[in-house]
Amino acid sequence: MMPEAERFFRQWEKDMQMMQKEIPAVARGFGNFFQSVMAEGALTVREKELIALGISLAVRCKPCINLHVEKCLKAGATREQILEAAGVAVMMQGGPSFTHVPEVIRALEHLESKKAPQARWGLAARFRLPATHEGAAGPNGKAGK
Repeated sequence: MMPEAERFFRQWEKDMQMMQKEIPAVARGFGNFFQSVMAEGALTVREKELIALGISLAVRCKPCINLHVEKCLKAGATREQILEAAGVAVMMQGGPSFTHVPEVIRALEHLESKKAPQARWGLAARFRLPATHEGAAGPNGKAGK
């Protein structure tokens, strides 16, 4: 039996292709909006993704949880930072967020089982992290890869 997170990522690629075909203006509009909001600014991309993950847990959005765990990893967040952000969501939302933390763990396990998470869906170019993010400050506050 295929793990739930792996099943999600396989289906997501198909879903994105379907949305690009059926509602291209919406897909483009959302992609542009997402790219603009999630770009480096006063907050780093990593910080924004950790916030987005916490909100994903609070609103109990399984697709959002999977996608933002992946984006957190791509932005340089550690497993510990991701799980701590999940803990903050639990503190703010309580039980409903707590029951979705296993989604975070399953997504982490699936994505960490691969060397480098790869974009697996059609709008990847719109949601990819800027290449310049590699020099952003890491967990220790120092720049690096």
